[in-house]
Amino acid sequence: MVREFWRLMASNDFGSVGAVLAEDLVVEWPQSGERFRGPGAFVRVNEEYPTAGRWEFTVNRVVACGEQVVAQVSVTDGVQSAEPISFFTVRAGRIADERDREPEVGQRLCCPRLSSG
Repeated sequence: MVREFWRLMASNDFGSVGAVLAEDLVVEWPQSGERFRGPGAFVRVNEEYPTAGRWEFTVNRVVACGEQVVAQVSVTDGVQSAEPISFFTVRAGRIADERDREPEVGQRLCCPRLSSG
């Protein structure tokens, strides 16, 4: 389901993404403090997000355990780029919850005491 979500996002037809979203969807972007409830709100924010061109999404990794799925993707519109890590909950074949985290450039994603460098 999460790979299908990213495939639909890559179409840039954000309305089509609603097909994989639960009616009680909650999306949180903790870094900006934003929360979106329901597929309509999620679709709207993606349709209205300022962009320099067509969004391109590359799925780099997906890890799943039961209802919980984590995906790391590369996103760009040719000018702005991001490497979000998305945490999903999938229930009854639909995405019910998504929380995104976008690491800062150069930010370590692991505990420094565990790092070999």
